[in-house]
Amino acid sequence: MSTIVTNAPFIGVAALACVGLYIMLAQRNLIKIVMGITIFESAVNLFLVSLGYRNEGIAPIFTNATGTHMVLPVPQALTLTSIVIGVATTALMLTFIVLIYRHTGETDAKKSRRVKG
Repeated sequence: MSTIVTNAPFIGVAALACVGLYIMLAQRNLIKIVMGITIFESAVNLFLVSLGYRNEGIAPIFTNATGTHMVLPVPQALTLTSIVIGVATTALMLTFIVLIYRHTGETDAKKSRRVKG
């Protein structure tokens, strides 16, 4: 039972990644596809944070502490960078969807492929 509890974040990562991939592959609405990409990005962020977690870990800014486990700072920095990049790419994708909707009047992915110029 304790292995399920310790692996719960990784089970959550797998569930979020599967849901995100399913939405990206099964939906035809462009906004729903962007939502799937965002869910998948959340799974990646949760994975990065889960990699850096340690039981009873302390912040790495306390360098005088001896004999204690410190939390890894690199996954936290990568996660923060990933969040910023994710917000920017989501805004860009939604901007493209608005432009496609203005041009075609629909947000269907199949019908938007014939948009030219």
